[in-house]
Amino acid sequence: MLYVQQSLGPDEELVHVGRFHYMYTVQAFMTIFWGVVGSIAVIVASVFVYKKMGQFPDELGWLEAVRYLHPGLRIFSFLVFVLGLMSFAQMMVIKATTEIAITNTRIVYKRGMIARQVGEISIDRIEGVNVLQSILGRMLNYGRMAVRGMGIGEVILPPIEDPIAFRQAIERARSI
Repeated sequence: MLYVQQSLGPDEELVHVGRFHYMYTVQAFMTIFWGVVGSIAVIVASVFVYKKMGQFPDELGWLEAVRYLHPGLRIFSFLVFVLGLMSFAQMMVIKATTEIAITNTRIVYKRGMIARQVGEISIDRIEGVNVLQSILGRMLNYGRMAVRGMGIGEVILPPIEDPIAFRQAIERARSI
């Protein structure tokens, strides 16, 4: 919350801080899981096809057969795994460098570490707030927020925990 605290005005105070829900982290770890599953699927499918084509003797074990696969297939399998790791890293960097806060005068949405992308909407210029929740989001109490401002357009926030409380905090800040 460093950027928001640094950018507070003289009479400005924090009303609410939006936090990522733990399901965002679960989704990030699932990218690693699917990278491993995809990598193993490439290897298993390759060995199976090679054995069906008669490239390997039947008595050759699965682990021994991997050594005899074409290097391009092993590299492709490794790249599928690395893609899962990179997706995980990207999601974690987004989570670590995103700040969402409501002050008594504005909503601040900051993203980025080196190159910052900051979106601010004045509380009195907010036209509407939509809560976007899936069925799982309703059960686990997380969702996205779409904040519409007058003449600004729409700012869609990432999945945050307790979006109803976030919306109520916006209403509270509007009444202050």
